[in-house]
Amino acid sequence: MADDRLIVALDVPNIVQGLQVADALGDAISFYKIGLGMLTGGGLALANELKGERGKRIFLDMKLFDIGATVEAAVRGLCQYDLDFLTVHGDPQVVRAAGEGKRGSNTKILAVTILTSLDRADLDANMIVAGDIAEITLARAARALESGADGVIASPQEAAMIRALPQAKGKLIVTPGVRPAGADLDDQKRIATPSQALADGADHIVVGRPIWAAKDMRAAAQAILADIA
Repeated sequence: MADDRLIVALDVPNIVQGLQVADALGDAISFYKIGLGMLTGGGLALANELKGERGKRIFLDMKLFDIGATVEAAVRGLCQYDLDFLTVHGDPQVVRAAGEGKRGSNTKILAVTILTSLDRADLDANMIVAGDIAEITLARAARALESGADGVIASPQEAAMIRALPQAKGKLIVTPGVRPAGADLDDQKRIATPSQALADGADHIVVGRPIWAAKDMRAAAQAILADIA
């Protein structure tokens, strides 16, 4: 059985390329993330194919944000796909609405704290409250978990602090911004290696480009799996 702590992000343009990645990785990978960029390229059909036909676990990364009734309706509709994880923004009212929408399903709602591509200058430009980015992330994580989130998405650099929160007991921490040693950073600013992220309290790590852009995708995935084993 593949180690489902590693989630491969299928950040490719369409379902055809997504299935090509899944074919190349075969039984080495059991968990895939499908994000917003794939939505118009058949992302929901890909989720259905990987889940229903191939028995893979699916993390749908939509980062939903809207008025409560709309979030609730969107989550209810998406839960028909038997998703494992679904993301929403970590604002308490959004998390509560998502909790209503997922009733009766096994889908775990994960709250986004601060996107891993952002740094303090970005937060200033967005008029986000002044202060240390890690402290803001910690406060947002605590509020999201108190509001009923099943877990949070957070930078590996904040995983240990979030894991130490009383509110995080029994909850999931999923970390994007993970790069194998020596890999390009791409657009990530707050990163860690796979084994470091897990050691710091993450339950799952998300890796995309270092796997699907590799000449030998399966070998790249297996190198990460060996690192976390």
